[in-house]
Amino acid sequence: MSEQQMVNMTIDGVKVSVAKGTTIMEAAERSLGVKIPRLCYHPKLSLQGSCRVCIVEVKGAPGYITACSAQCAEGMEVQTNSPDIRQARRDIVELLLDNHPRACLTCERDGNCELQNLAYSLGVRDRLFDGERKRFPIEDSSVSVVRDAEKCILCGRCVRVCAEVQGVENLSQQGRGFKTFVSPAFGANMDDSVCIQCGQCVNACPTSAFVEKSYTESVWKALADPAKHVVVHTAPAIRATVGEGFGMEPGTPAAGKMVTALRRLGFDKVFDTNFTADLTIIEEATEFLDRFSKGERLPLLTSCSPGWVNFMERFYPELIPNASSCRSPMSMMSSLIKTYYAEKAGIDPKDIFVVSVMPCTAKKFESRRPELAMPDGTPETDAVITTRELIYMIKSYGINMAELDDGDFDTPMGESTGAADIFGTTGGVLEAALRMAVEVITGAPPAQMEFTEVRAVEGLRVRELKVNDELTLRVGISNGLHNAKTLLDKVVRGEEEFHIIEIMACPGGCIGGGGQPYPPAGYTILDPKLLAKRAAALYSIDAHKKLRSSNHNPAITAIYADYLGKPGGEKAHHLLHTHYAPRLPRGIR
Repeated sequence: MSEQQMVNMTIDGVKVSVAKGTTIMEAAERSLGVKIPRLCYHPKLSLQGSCRVCIVEVKGAPGYITACSAQCAEGMEVQTNSPDIRQARRDIVELLLDNHPRACLTCERDGNCELQNLAYSLGVRDRLFDGERKRFPIEDSSVSVVRDAEKCILCGRCVRVCAEVQGVENLSQQGRGFKTFVSPAFGANMDDSVCIQCGQCVNACPTSAFVEKSYTESVWKALADPAKHVVVHTAPAIRATVGEGFGMEPGTPAAGKMVTALRRLGFDKVFDTNFTADLTIIEEATEFLDRFSKGERLPLLTSCSPGWVNFMERFYPELIPNASSCRSPMSMMSSLIKTYYAEKAGIDPKDIFVVSVMPCTAKKFESRRPELAMPDGTPETDAVITTRELIYMIKSYGINMAELDDGDFDTPMGESTGAADIFGTTGGVLEAALRMAVEVITGAPPAQMEFTEVRAVEGLRVRELKVNDELTLRVGISNGLHNAKTLLDKVVRGEEEFHIIEIMACPGGCIGGGGQPYPPAGYTILDPKLLAKRAAALYSIDAHKKLRSSNHNPAITAIYADYLGKPGGEKAHHLLHTHYAPRLPRGIR
């Protein structure tokens, strides 16, 4: 293998040697620790160079150049800072601010807005450029995502993450000049587009031009209503991320403190969606084994990621028969709360208000699917709030969650195995299913519970797992839907065959969901280091649990015996399964 070619250059008067192809921004940060200001740049997205905040001087070059896109060259002399450069950057940011709403104190991103932080660090203290400001109405047709074009700085990060990471390509810049804005094609509303509701545009946006649609007010109203029995349940991934909102180190498990905080907010019952993650595995593994024995509708495609389900219905309708008919753990739990729990507690389901805390904006859309409604048409899940929304709610009560004692989930729908915890990271659903499936096939639990072959999936992985001397399962794992397209196209064309494929819409799985906390200082969205720490928290919880396979959860065994009947049976299918159909944007049906 040939040695990497190096180039010698000077940055701020210091001689450095960097690999050919390195950008000036990368060279300054890696060699000298100089962080050049930036807005449109993101290390996991293509280079655009549109914001111009990262300008530097290169000797012999006319004017300023963008450090994020310019590559280092032999003998190059770069100046990253000077009074003139600093003033030019300030002018750029001041122009952005003067064309920006003056609502920082009431903005969702106040305190963690990249534009706000950049203005502060550059010493911008006045608005100097008066004149006409762009005006656009807020677009809130979607049940999951709100778009405010007045807060958009045209950095293009939302456009690129939608196209390059999610493969949806729903967003682009429309109009020209001063009237340019970001939207779906032809300026359509989000609800009339191919948006899959995943919320990665929300994560990528440096301001709050994209935010999740908040349902916190409906939750506050229910909590204040003495006639409502308000029940909350929390997704597996939440316990690995909610602590970040209270200064806890990323990767710190915080389920117990979160339970205590939820009780202080006034919830009558606090259940764990992990319980129905275990239930999902029982139903999904049963479904897979039945298909496998008959050689029908393989590969089985997991269906617990609502962004992926939306993507499938829009772009791969021919694969709908392959999708598991299992509801997601959220929808299974909400279904059981308004049937099984309501019956056991003697409460009219109409008096129960179910709140789901999810890492995902697409869960808001899932909660409004008509096929997941009560017989009278009302939702089984009354409100979905994201991890971010929960953090806001806890803080608004003056609670510092980091200082709370650990509480326990309510029983029986608060008991879970380690297999449920790992649902929140890519590969976790498949690993949990394999733990049970191998035991059913071989008659004995796996000698090693950890299926490391399906862990730490960077984006796409194919593996052959030997179950015994007679059987090898071929599996696929992907996260980020652009990666899923690579895998699914081969399946559709008949180029590759699999037994089961796990697909997560978001990078890293639910730990990188569109409703997770904005990255703390030192991290970015899509940051592999941050995702790895969040995943490690879930694997740590799993490793320390006594029971680690879903089929060994005694509470699951009991609910089948007392209420559901056998796995995959008539009642279980009615309450725990659903169906899918090809879906077009509302405006082009």
